[in-house]
Amino acid sequence: MITLYAWPTPNAHKVSIMLEECGLAYEVSAVDITAGDQFEPEFLTLSPNNRMPALVDDEGPDGQPISIFESGAILIYLADKTKKFMPEAGNPRYDVMQWLMFQMANLGPICGQAHHFRDAAPERVPYAINRFTDEAGRLYGVMDRRLAEVAHLAGEDYSIADMACWPWIRVHRYHGQPWEDYPNVKRWFDEIATRPAVQEGMKLLSEKRAKTRDVLDEQARDILFGEIQMARR
Repeated sequence: MITLYAWPTPNAHKVSIMLEECGLAYEVSAVDITAGDQFEPEFLTLSPNNRMPALVDDEGPDGQPISIFESGAILIYLADKTKKFMPEAGNPRYDVMQWLMFQMANLGPICGQAHHFRDAAPERVPYAINRFTDEAGRLYGVMDRRLAEVAHLAGEDYSIADMACWPWIRVHRYHGQPWEDYPNVKRWFDEIATRPAVQEGMKLLSEKRAKTRDVLDEQARDILFGEIQMARR
């Protein structure tokens, strides 16, 4: 059995979409990041950086259990396990890997900061808002130019690179990026949104989503952004 430790955020949705696309049986263990579940010792043994998602597969390599943290690493693991959504070798594999790393190193971190300073920060910091909104726009532009040339980010075939980026683009409004500026991204986004596995994957802990969207109280803010989050463990 596969267990996904998650909360309904873009990084977790990457993995739930992949699990659905691969038709793998899995169960979900909720990690309420607004309540501090990510700091519990049991979870830290799975994810030492106190970030979700994490995944445990009771039938890992050679039939032995394995636990994996970092959503990009989880996607690679599942692709290798199932032989799906990433070529096994050659240039096509590295095309997928490059665009997956684009999301991990650029799109996710920058868009996360844009969302934070535009929507969640307790004070408005114009420099930070402009800096991260503009950089998010640059990254959307990189994707738009790429998607003017190919159907999907790594080429003609749908891959884990698309699964990694799609949940982040879904919340484009939080990044200050209007659809009309990126027609090729919009075409790609709409096409992927019709996939049944994507629709099913987006149901991950959907009943919890409102809690994340609601205005956070002081304790939740401290857990997510303050001294509790920054404490050494």
